[in-house]
Amino acid sequence: MTPSRTQQIPVVVLAGFLGSGKTTLLNHLLRNRAGTRIGVVVNDFGAIEIDAMTVSGQVGSTVSLGNGCLCCAVDASELDTFLETLTRPSARLDVIVIEASGLAEPQELVRMLLASDNPHILYGGLVEVVDAAEFEATRQRHPELDRHLAVADLVVLNKTDRVGEEERDRLRATVAELSGPAAVIPAVHGRIDPELLFDPALRPDDGEMAGQLSFEDLLRGDDHDAHEGCDDHEGCDGHGGPGGGRGSHLHAAYESVEFTSDVPLDPRRFMAFLDSRPEGLYRIKGFVDFGAGDRDNTYALHAVGRFLRFVPRPWARGERRLTQLVMIGAGTDAEALSRGLAACRAEEPAPGDPAEDPAVIERAMWGVLRYVPQNEDADEAPEVPGEQREATAEV
Repeated sequence: MTPSRTQQIPVVVLAGFLGSGKTTLLNHLLRNRAGTRIGVVVNDFGAIEIDAMTVSGQVGSTVSLGNGCLCCAVDASELDTFLETLTRPSARLDVIVIEASGLAEPQELVRMLLASDNPHILYGGLVEVVDAAEFEATRQRHPELDRHLAVADLVVLNKTDRVGEEERDRLRATVAELSGPAAVIPAVHGRIDPELLFDPALRPDDGEMAGQLSFEDLLRGDDHDAHEGCDDHEGCDGHGGPGGGRGSHLHAAYESVEFTSDVPLDPRRFMAFLDSRPEGLYRIKGFVDFGAGDRDNTYALHAVGRFLRFVPRPWARGERRLTQLVMIGAGTDAEALSRGLAACRAEEPAPGDPAEDPAVIERAMWGVLRYVPQNEDADEAPEVPGEQREATAEV
């Protein structure tokens, strides 16, 4: 697929109550990154940052926001300061993960990201980690867990090895009911496939480019003082250790469906498909050809949970006009998804058909244009305009 004009770095929020396994999952991602450069923001509650120290052995530099919850101790402008550091071109990051405090309000973290003025970040989803063995006890101590699950884009039901099969099935059904359309992925020791959260880097995994982000990376080529709270730790190669390796068993918990069409998609039908996408469909990515709806541009599509965005890009000279999509989820019907997308193909209008009227064609694109950034120049405008905040207001 042809890449979009400007790189946007996805920012994934990793949330969950104390002891759910967030740091274990994060360490697993760092060990199994396959050359992907991951920036980490660790937010701990308490003066001694245990999580930050745990993660520091796996990543070159941990940016910690210190005492207090990210959602209540840091406003959006302060968060932007840290994201600005991690999104500098010299850092060459592919994804940023914010490991939130166990006492953080996920909904507020998401709102802060969507309100960010940084044009180089892209909302990558809210991942809620749940301890299967302590689920009922956690619910009793923290009734707000139900609310947290309701706003998640992906739920990792962790520590499933500590419960029996019947109990695991019951828990998964309960979590799925509470989390609505979110995908629910069972896991042991936080081992999920990283491709659920971000795409693997396309660069060759060699030398300097393959290393995890280091403190020197953040300072190289920039004349500025280090932020307070940044720790200089020795980097690691990101491989090995318990739980290392990306065995095929990690793929068993989710499905990936690919769709390609050389026939343009009808914008109204496609938006209806997106509006009614089934529960468990976590990510949709790719490029869409809307044919007569916009003959000058292909539309890059990025959907995570309830978040949806289109970015138009001019067709390159000689580029083959295709729709190419990848859908990732859990508990979905792959054949039904493929049939649904195939039904979105545009029909060739008969001569004199009202569908050929330019005004009709323009109105058909309105549903798509709701999710296009108001200013397509990512260097001058935020990547998350008001329309997108409306689209994710319930998150």
